[in-house]
Amino acid sequence: MRTHARWTAAALSVLAAVTVLPGAAPSATADHANPPGPVNAQSTFKWGHPLWQDDYETGRKPRKYHVEGPGLVQHQFGMLTLNTADEGTVTATSTRSGASTGRWEIRLRSRRYSTSFADYKVRTELVPAGDRDERCGALNVGLQGYQFGDTSANLWIRNLPNREFTASKALNLADNQWHTFAVEVRPKRISWFVDAHVIRTERRPEALSGVPFTVRYSMVAEPGVRMNRSRMQMDWLRYFTLDRKNAKSTDAPPTDAGVYASAC
Repeated sequence: MRTHARWTAAALSVLAAVTVLPGAAPSATADHANPPGPVNAQSTFKWGHPLWQDDYETGRKPRKYHVEGPGLVQHQFGMLTLNTADEGTVTATSTRSGASTGRWEIRLRSRRYSTSFADYKVRTELVPAGDRDERCGALNVGLQGYQFGDTSANLWIRNLPNREFTASKALNLADNQWHTFAVEVRPKRISWFVDAHVIRTERRPEALSGVPFTVRYSMVAEPGVRMNRSRMQMDWLRYFTLDRKNAKSTDAPPTDAGVYASAC
């Protein structure tokens, strides 16, 4: 009986140690759980080591980002977190030097805290770096864009005067579902990757602007509308040069050509 009692006490002690009570704050380890798969585009296509990477591990303030809009942008559990307010768009734009070609990859998840009001849009884009004119978004490249409640993520590339090339990928975009998104920009083509799979490759020369890009994260609100408080979180951002060839083919269907009506 004493042996059984000691075993039972030990078992209960272990169970208590690993059980997370409702409302308990998640640990950094828990926040990094459930990756989208065993690999990402970097390892699948053998891009080598990144020229630079943001792992969001040090301090609370994102020093290499320019932040605009209401809400709170901070490092949290080793991630860059954009928490929204009840209204208004919040953005975080990397202040690193831009590059006109290369490979950018992120690991992203998002969460909506209520469903009573309008939903935010979650976006990661390459935008003209530095003080270059953004032309109302007419030069942007979208790694991903979706609205809470969607079942697919959009991608796009835009160029002047008002060209737009788009596609979408069906995905599980439930709260806290991790995905990796990447884009490879070459002088004569651009390819998009979702969870380490190439999904589109665009070769039409009119799609490519050649401008130096930097990364912008955005939680986009409807102007003047009450919004559902939400967040987006990035585990990391990595930039790779084109020095290494892709280890696998990047052949994929082209995007759909259209008009970007908001160009200016």
